[in-house]
Amino acid sequence: MAGVPWGRSPLQAAQELFVAATVVLAHDGSADPRLIYANRAALLLWRRPWSAMVGLPSRLTAEPAERQSRALVLELARQQRALSGYAGTRVDSGGRRFRLENARLWTLRDDSGQPCGQAAAFASWWWLEPPHSGSPHPLAKRPNPVGGTEPGASVPPLQA
Repeated sequence: MAGVPWGRSPLQAAQELFVAATVVLAHDGSADPRLIYANRAALLLWRRPWSAMVGLPSRLTAEPAERQSRALVLELARQQRALSGYAGTRVDSGGRRFRLENARLWTLRDDSGQPCGQAAAFASWWWLEPPHSGSPHPLAKRPNPVGGTEPGASVPPLQA
């Protein structure tokens, strides 16, 4: 399988990606792209369970004022197939803003090589404001409708 290091199964590679410290997100190629993947680091940063993150229009990861510049960069990354060094401001599920830097954006392709979405990864980010009063800790265990707690609920917090 392409992209899976020799000796690793696709399942092992998927598990390693999910628990990686680097934030990884992907959206589909629809007119209003929706998230199709978020690893644990992304779920913690945006303070959303898998069920609320996957399927979310990806534009909602940014504040309204940032969405046009975000869309322009995504289009540029699509045209170039990949882009490095992107920086921008995003907002978590509670409205708390954070800055990301040195993100890599790339085009996802289907089995026939046609574009089918985009992905992003970044490891450098920081909060732009203190937590809102009354905001739950991002790692507070919350019920998951399918049982247990949300993915990543018992892991240590990411360091800003």
